[in-house]
Amino acid sequence: MRALIAVLPGDGVGPEVTKEAQRVLQAVAERGDHDFTFREALIGGIAIDETGEPLPVATREAVTHADAVLLGAVGGPKWSDPSASVRPEQGLLGLRALLGVYANIRPVAVHPALAAAAPLKPELLENVDIVFVRELTGGLYFGQKTHDRDASGASTRASDLCVYTTEEVERVVRMAADIARARRRKLLSVDKANVLATSRLWREVTTRVMRDEFPDVALEHALVDSFAMHLITTPSRFDVVVTENLFGDILTDEAAVLAGSIGVLPSASLGDASTDGLRRGLYEPIHGSAPDIAGKGIANPAGAILSAALLLRHSLGLTDDAALIEAAVSETITAGIRTADCVGPGQRACSTADFGDAVLERLFARSASMH
Repeated sequence: MRALIAVLPGDGVGPEVTKEAQRVLQAVAERGDHDFTFREALIGGIAIDETGEPLPVATREAVTHADAVLLGAVGGPKWSDPSASVRPEQGLLGLRALLGVYANIRPVAVHPALAAAAPLKPELLENVDIVFVRELTGGLYFGQKTHDRDASGASTRASDLCVYTTEEVERVVRMAADIARARRRKLLSVDKANVLATSRLWREVTTRVMRDEFPDVALEHALVDSFAMHLITTPSRFDVVVTENLFGDILTDEAAVLAGSIGVLPSASLGDASTDGLRRGLYEPIHGSAPDIAGKGIANPAGAILSAALLLRHSLGLTDDAALIEAAVSETITAGIRTADCVGPGQRACSTADFGDAVLERLFARSASMH
């Protein structure tokens, strides 16, 4: 297979973890006789520093022609002035809009070897395997915004408009239902329908789509505040969870606590499927740029490497290769090779590159055993 992959390392630890993910993708290409071309471009804070824009024209061109996009992270204290007119996060929002990706897929599975690293009792984490599907291009983040100031420049009033359309809800619910249909056939929709008009629309449309198109998938509704509690007290209950943009942003970071470290979790942002069933996507670990450890070579690349596996699965259709990467990461963690965010008392932490080397070693071992 031939594929053009845009690589946007971004800020902070982004370049460090993306480098390891790219090494793994290159190894997969060599093993499977694929032809992967990587095209690197700027995004976020570094793009602002070098071009004045968080999503420069050259980056837009690179991602527009790519089959998939691998992203590191954006942002950091250097660019965090809330009064600034240009901010790194604008590059990320612009990238999502440019690619037409409207659903963020975040799998949250607890690796048994990392259960002790989570702050919850180990028995609560048994059999936790959840896929979150977050709507990505609507709601408060993309609605009209106002910010009024008085004569002295002090803020007096601000607003963010939350808007959803029937079509926006339908398409993300369909994607979530398709995922649920291939798993345990359970879908939970999270909203705030007792207060918000947009949530009442969300619940009405979700109910209709599931009734008419997915009668074989059990649908349950939950209010966001109640679900936030149950996600911590009974996480193994849930299979696939679909929700709107703001709620999804908050809940998926809460769910990261279950996995022991936010550094091990990947994500895929997807749009409509093409005729061959593949989706052009944006793939990134869910952790931030972690500027406090940037440049130290200690960031956890597992989330980035697993995001590369999702890239192979959803955008290139290389499901066997994706599964090999996931197995190699799991075996590396089981072997006790872990970065500082995942080690327990008395365990030695490895470097970012050491973890990548260990994954590659297991990837090649698995490949050899299959031939």
